Amino acid sequence: MLKRLPGYGLGWAPNRRIIAIAVGLACLLALAAAAAIFSGRGNRTHAAPPVPAPVHGSASPTDQPSFASGPVAGPPRISDPVEFAKAAAKMLWSYDTRTTSQAQQLTGMEAWMTKESEYGDWASVSAQIPDPVLWSRMADQKQHATATISEGHYPAAFKQALSEDPAAITKAYIYAVTVTGQQTITWTKGGGGAEDRSMTLAVQCRPSADCSLVAIAPRVAP
Repeated sequence: MLKRLPGYGLGWAPNRRIIAIAVGLACLLALAAAAAIFSGRGNRTHAAPPVPAPVHGSASPTDQPSFASGPVAGPPRISDPVEFAKAAAKMLWSYDTRTTSQAQQLTGMEAWMTKESEYGDWASVSAQIPDPVLWSRMADQKQHATATISEGHYPAAFKQALSEDPAAITKAYIYAVTVTGQQTITWTKGGGGAEDRSMTLAVQCRPSADCSLVAIAPRVAP
């Protein structure tokens, strides 16, 4: 019997900050050209189907890091928001419980975060992985996943907000990017499967600086 893995791409912790992401139905603010206020973990609209976690056996651009087995790869040193968001999504959809503990996974993910605490929403990012107990059960099954990225683009709401107030982006240089791809999951005794994934991320790319991750939106922005 397969259980669904909570966490990857789901959830949104109570937010004390303005998170710069453009999402339909959210209020667009001039702070980052397309900011939206998200709050409440209860708002759990799924950005993509959750990852199956087997419990009893059987029942995926240039300068981006390679996501091989082992601890989480570090962020790429690039300044293009779309390419960075694609790399971040690939990192978030890739894991290997055979070689990486849940604590190591979190530490690796945190290295991608913006150092500007007034903008970063670590809770929305750390919510992408399961708790230590479930991670341990996944490790018992040697579960691991790889990801391939299909494309990344600025959501329509973000582009609209930016066209209405082009100067707003210069305050925080935070961009909303929606990424799509596919995640391939494998576990013991030949178990495995693949599913399409999508996610909207907020990334910060200040001039003459490498990009960093800001937040994950609770729903996908088209």
